[in-house]
Amino acid sequence: MSLGTKIAWDDTVLPFQLDLSDMRGRVARLDGVLDGILKQHDYPDVVEALVAEMALLTALIGQTVSLRWKLSLQVQSKGAVRMIATDYYAPQEEGEPARIRAYASFDRDRLTNSAPFDQVGEGYFAIMIDQGEGTQPYQGITPLAGGSLSACAEAYFAQSEQLPTRFSLSFGKSTEPGVGEHWRAGGVMLQHMPKASPFAASAEGSGDILTAADLVDGEEGENWGRVNILLDTVEDLELIGPSVAPTDLLVRLFHEEQPRVYDAQQVQFGCTCSEDRVRQSLSIYSARDIEKMTTEDGKVTADCQFCGAHYVLDPSTVGFEAEDSDRG
Repeated sequence: MSLGTKIAWDDTVLPFQLDLSDMRGRVARLDGVLDGILKQHDYPDVVEALVAEMALLTALIGQTVSLRWKLSLQVQSKGAVRMIATDYYAPQEEGEPARIRAYASFDRDRLTNSAPFDQVGEGYFAIMIDQGEGTQPYQGITPLAGGSLSACAEAYFAQSEQLPTRFSLSFGKSTEPGVGEHWRAGGVMLQHMPKASPFAASAEGSGDILTAADLVDGEEGENWGRVNILLDTVEDLELIGPSVAPTDLLVRLFHEEQPRVYDAQQVQFGCTCSEDRVRQSLSIYSARDIEKMTTEDGKVTADCQFCGAHYVLDPSTVGFEAEDSDRG
C-alpha cells in the first residue's frame, strides 16, 4: 500500500467515553503497522491472522499506559503456534507516536486448515507492564480459552483486574481496488469501571474463570448489557474502516450513550533492537560459550525476531570475560 493511499485514521487509537453509561473505550485501526510487522516474516495465513489479532489487542490495551511505559502481550502454548509476543512502547513525549512490534514462533508441520485459534493449544495469555528503571514489572496471566485471543484478554481483565471488558475485532486481507493486497485490522474495546460486584469474591473462590457479567449488577449490569447489545450490531467493514471514520462509527453505535472523544494516539511499527542490546544479551556468556556460538568464518551473529535486523559481531568483544578485559 503506497503512502498516497493511506487513510487519515489508519494506525490510530481513538479513546472515548460513554457519558450516559459510565464506560470508556478505544477504537483502533491498523494498516501500516501490520505491514511493518508481517513483511519481516513468511508467516502462513493462520499465523498472520493470530499476529494481526494480537497486535490489534496490543494497540487497544496499550493506549492506556503512561508515557515511556512498555506493555507486552504474550501467548505461550503447546500447540502448533508456540509463542506470540508483542510490545507496545508508549510515546516518549506527548504528541509522539507509540510503537508496536510483534512476532510468532510456530511449527509449520503442525499447522492445520482450521481456525487460527485452533493453532494454539494448552497454555497461557499474559499481559506485562514495565514502568521503567527502578520499578518492578507487573505481570498477569490467564489460561488460553474461549475460542479467540480477544476472549483471553477479556478473561484476563475480569479475573486479574476485575474490570468488565469487551472486544469486538475484525482483521483480514484487504483487496481494495488499485491497492496491493495487505492486512487491515480494526476493533473496539469497551471497559466499565464499577466497584467490584459482591458476587466477585464468591465466583473467584469457586475456581471458575470470572467473566464481565460476574462483575456488574443492578444499574451497572443494565448499562453493560445495553451497550454490549449496541456493539453487537457493528459490521466487519465498519470496524476495519476504509470508509467509516472512528468518530462516525461511535455515533452510529452509541449516539444515545452520549459518546465523548479524546485525542487520537498515532501508532507505528517500531523496534528497539540495537547492537548494544545484543551485546548486553550476550554479556551473561563465558568465552567458552561464545566460542560455541562462533560461526566457521569467525563471527557471532544474531537476528532480531521482531524486525529481522542481522548483527555480526567479533567474538572477542562479547561475553562477560570480554567485558572484564575491557574494564581492565
